[in-house]
Amino acid sequence: MTTHVLQFVELSDQERKAAKPLDKLGKGDHVEVKVRRKSGQDQVVRLPPAAATLLETALGHLLQGERVAILAEDQELSPNDAADILGISRPLVVHRMDGGDLPFRYVGKHRRTKLKDVLALKARLTRNDRQWNRSPTTQRTSGGAMAFEPSIAVLDSCILYP
Repeated sequence: MTTHVLQFVELSDQERKAAKPLDKLGKGDHVEVKVRRKSGQDQVVRLPPAAATLLETALGHLLQGERVAILAEDQELSPNDAADILGISRPLVVHRMDGGDLPFRYVGKHRRTKLKDVLALKARLTRNDRQWNRSPTTQRTSGGAMAFEPSIAVLDSCILYP
C-alpha cells in the first residue's frame, strides 16, 4: 500500500459559506491564531509576516473552492505524488526519472524525488508547451483545426512524425 505525502485539503460548500474571508493584509498588520483546546484553555500564536501571508493565500484558495496542499521545498515525494502534481501518469514520471529529467533517489526499493525538482520539471514542461503552441510550423486551417507543416519533431526521447 502506498503512503501519500501529498494531502490536499478542501472545504465543503457549507464550510465555505460559513467562513468569513480574510481582508487583504496590509503592511504592519499582525496575525494571531487563537486555538481553543478541548479542555477549554485558549492558546494564542502570533504569526510572523511570511506565515501570515501564506495563511492568507491558502485561505483565499480554499474559499474559492480549490484544493490546497502545503509542502516543504525539500519534501520527498513518491512517483504517485509527483504524477498528481505534474498531471501525468506514474509510469511517465518513472520514465522521466530514468531519462534523467527528474532527479531521484532510492529509499530501499522505492523512488523518491524532491518537490523542488518536480516543480522545476513542471515549469519546463509548461514552458515547452507554450513554445510548442506558438511554433511557426503550426497554423490554423479555415475550419479552425490545426495543420502541421511536414517536419519531424523530437520531444524527449520520442520522435513524432506529423
